[in-house]
This record gives sequence, structure tokens and C-alpha cells, in this order.
Amino acid sequence: MQYLLSSKPIDEISLSPEYVSFRSTIPQKKIIVDDDPKKVWTIYDAGPKNITCPLICLPPVSGTADCFFRQIIALTTKGYRVISLQYPVYWTIKEWVAGFSKFLNHLGLNKVHIFGASLGGFLAQKFAEATSSCPRIHSLILCNTFADTTIFNYTDSAVFFWVMPSLILKKIVMSSYSKGILPSEIADSVDFMVDKLDSLTKPELASRLTLNCMSCYVEPQKLKDIPMTIISVFDKSALSHIVRDGLFKLYPAAKKAHMKTGGSFPYLSRSDEVNLYIQVHLRQFQFTKFSACESDPLSSASGMSSSSTSPFDDTNICEET
Repeated sequence: MQYLLSSKPIDEISLSPEYVSFRSTIPQKKIIVDDDPKKVWTIYDAGPKNITCPLICLPPVSGTADCFFRQIIALTTKGYRVISLQYPVYWTIKEWVAGFSKFLNHLGLNKVHIFGASLGGFLAQKFAEATSSCPRIHSLILCNTFADTTIFNYTDSAVFFWVMPSLILKKIVMSSYSKGILPSEIADSVDFMVDKLDSLTKPELASRLTLNCMSCYVEPQKLKDIPMTIISVFDKSALSHIVRDGLFKLYPAAKKAHMKTGGSFPYLSRSDEVNLYIQVHLRQFQFTKFSACESDPLSSASGMSSSSTSPFDDTNICEET
């Protein structure tokens, strides 16, 4: 099935019974962790609260806390604790790192697993780098992300995003979206994220673009001991294959999960496949204090054993710890 992306798309995902059920059953929470009362974190915290090392999902530039609703629905039914969040306005990586640290302290979480998409993946890497002397990220799942902001060619103009009109900022973000004739699931994921983009305030969007584009890079040597899975797609997405391959080279020990299709937002368009990769990644911590789940959902639900075929690229699987 093919779908022509229109200038005024209809957001089919937001109208779906699945999304409506999610919004009606999973409570949205507002949290303030800074001295500034305007800095409000929006979160969905679902699953067993006795899990002290949950999976935290960090969105891309245009994402809100609900863009990972399909991960929350699927994983919590299998016993995982999943926290999806939308952070407030921060203008520098240093400010964001300090804010995220306060957020974790507020929830009483010493260590977490992070699923980060695009900017969310970059911020997760920078937080891991900043806290490398006293690690708070136990593992990372990076989805369509990057390690150097210079790839966007906005490093000189990033300091001016705060004064630009919202329309210009939205055009910058949407210029990276896939256009034209797309498979229906991918087109629907783009429409959903366009709707989320429209819901962001100008300061929120400007600050995210600033974090995304200001001159900054990750020091991979500080993340060498963190178990990591890199999820990437081989069809059209916001990031080029050169960027994808560059990330692989930075983390040669990382497990690599390759998807033939999925677009820029595979956690929406190919959620079943992404959810499986997340479960396989997290399974190595099962029955330890760093488990994000109360049971072993893969072996019980799908019959997968330690000898079963892995969905990862066999040539790039590192030893589980």
C-alpha cells in the first residue's frame, strides 16, 4: 500500500483506537525538578513501580512524551517499566544534563536504561559522557541517532534559533522528513510527528533545535563500557547512511539492529520490530538488580531461548555481561 503525503495530512495514528486507549488509561504526569517553576517535565510512567532501573525513552526534536506510546503499551504488558518523557526548555547540553540528573533524583532512580531517538539518542550519549565517572546510564539503545551535530550544517546559525519565527523553525525540522509517495505506515508516522511538532511552543522548538545543532560531539571513549544497541534503518530517513556508518565505527562493540524499512520514526512505523530489539537488548540484565522487567517475557511469550537465533547482525554481537 502506498500513501501520498499531503500538505495537510490527516493524523491517522492519533485517531486510532490504540492511541485513544493509551491516552485514556495511562496517566500523564507533570513534574518540576528545577527552581524555575516554568520548567515542567511531562512524563508517562507505566509498569511495575518496584523496578528501579527502568527504560526511559527520549524523543527526537519534534517528539513529545506520547510518541513512544506503542513501546509503552507493548512492553508494560510484558512486565517492563517504561518512562517516556518530554523535557522543558534548556538551551545548552550542560543545562540539560543537570536537569536530567535532577529528574532522575526526583524519581529516585540511580541507574536507568535509555532508548533515545535522534536528538534523544544524542542527549543520552552526552549524559552518559558527563556522568562517566559515576555512571547513571546502565545501557543505551540508540535509534536513528548521531554523535556529532556538525552534520546538520546549522552550527553557525544555531545561536539565532531563539529569535526565529516558529514557521521557520518548523520548516527546518520538516525539511528532513520523508516526502512524496511513502508506505502507509511510514506516512502515518510522519503525519503523527508533524502533529506533535505543531503542539510544541516556540521556546520548546527553538531550544531543541539549538541542542540539536550547536557545535558539539560525543567522546565515545567515555561510553566504551556501556552495553549498547544501535537500531538503524536502510530506507529514507532524516540521517544519511554516512552518519549511520560513522556511529557504528564509534561503537564497534555495540550490537547492531538493522531494519530494511522504517523511515525516520521506526518506533511508530515498525513498532513490533523495534520492541523486539528493545526486549532482546534488555534481556541480558534479566534477574539482576538492573532488570527493567519482573520476568523473562521473551522466553515465556515467544519461546526464545539463549540458543535461539538473534535478530541482530551476528557479526556485530558483543559478549553479554
